[in-house]
Amino acid sequence: MLTHSSPLTFLLLAPFDAAVFTSDPVPRCLTDNFYGIYGGQGIFRFQDPSCFSMQLSGSMESGSFIPMSQDVQQLVWVHEASIDDSLKTSQHETDVYDFLQSLTTGKLAAGPDYMNQEIFSEYSSEPIFELLHSTPTSALFSTSREFALKVDRILPPFWKSALLPASPVSFIPIPAPAADHVKSLLKSLKFDPVISSIVNSISFPQMKNDIRFLTGEDGISGIVSRHSFSAGSRVAANWLLQRFEDTGAKCELRPFLDGFAPNVVCRYASSVDTNATVLISGHYDSRGSFGYQRAPGGNDDGSGVTALLAIARTIARRGITFRTNVELVAFAGEEQGLLGSKAYAREMYDADANITLMIQADMLAYHAPFEAPQLGLPLSIGSTDVAQLVGNISEIYSPELTVGFTPACCSDHQSFFELGFPSTQVFERAGPIADPMYHNSGDLSERSGYDMHQVRSIAKVQFATLLHASGFDLSEDDLQ
Repeated sequence: MLTHSSPLTFLLLAPFDAAVFTSDPVPRCLTDNFYGIYGGQGIFRFQDPSCFSMQLSGSMESGSFIPMSQDVQQLVWVHEASIDDSLKTSQHETDVYDFLQSLTTGKLAAGPDYMNQEIFSEYSSEPIFELLHSTPTSALFSTSREFALKVDRILPPFWKSALLPASPVSFIPIPAPAADHVKSLLKSLKFDPVISSIVNSISFPQMKNDIRFLTGEDGISGIVSRHSFSAGSRVAANWLLQRFEDTGAKCELRPFLDGFAPNVVCRYASSVDTNATVLISGHYDSRGSFGYQRAPGGNDDGSGVTALLAIARTIARRGITFRTNVELVAFAGEEQGLLGSKAYAREMYDADANITLMIQADMLAYHAPFEAPQLGLPLSIGSTDVAQLVGNISEIYSPELTVGFTPACCSDHQSFFELGFPSTQVFERAGPIADPMYHNSGDLSERSGYDMHQVRSIAKVQFATLLHASGFDLSEDDLQ
């Protein structure tokens, strides 16, 4: 049973506003008590509310103060992803209501269709939640660390979870030199026929083979699930490492939390003396129908990882070397709250890494019937200049894509954005999520609406951005 034996602290939840961290002077009450961005909300934890009352302005004035005992357990944020109205069925509304009622009572509701029944049986006998705050589309609660890592398995359809840290974290605005570098790329951008030739040589048949291995549709890989705790995620990690190394990258598996599959980090060293790095990523972990065994993750995010592989294979085939260090990274733990990317971004920040550009690819394959192929860029979290650069490059090298903004939020680029690295995300739609198989065991590549041609078009944009940002040379054989 959860208790309130210790003095109260307070949480402030408010729409995130990066301007708070760039004001002069920067309010220490905010910077010293920041716990991260969750579903577009900034969360702050503090003891004395009086200092905050003098600092709130703009969007933060609409924030909520939440009293909380100091001895709460692991804090967990959950929210409904930004989804198209077509996905908001009466059954979905019932599932959400039942879930929020579970949080209110502290106990799992009896047998909702979406819930992992094994977990229900294990945790249904006594209260396990302490609800601190809720709305119809979000909630903040306290639970044990053990259960917090399993929350994604009992969430209703289209909901996401994230764990709050035990102590304050940094938010680092993008430093002026890093921002200026992106602005210079924007200013000098123009069509390059060599880059066009390279990105248009991405192999479509190979991409189809790669996604079918990752989902288990090929009947060879044996992968049933790539959930971060599953055996299939380890099969995928080792397979990805080998495929990237086949292209000349130096790779390693980077563990970050016990029980989780590792990050797969691959690097192409620069041909010149520089510490600058361009990082392109996706996440290879997946979720199924809210905890059930099958979790093929064909779109989320097998599509983004397949785009990474397509880029790597083309690097090898065309004999490309880079004038900037290049990293291709497949993260794990994204579905539990960006855990793999948070660990790696912090590692890079602590090492004073010079990441000049970061692009996360998450969900590239689906578009609704009668919709054109699209490219969605973040409406809120991320560098607006990097998003502009990606959008401009799309118009040059993938004009078949309709470019716009998406409220769908937030993938692994957020982990880097929070630490001052210029970053953005590429997404499948200029609008909210429309894929009915989002976080579903039916998320396969052989289904209506799954468009590998769109994945290839977005991969061309990622690759062209990488080539413009890094500088490159081709092998003599390719030049002949």
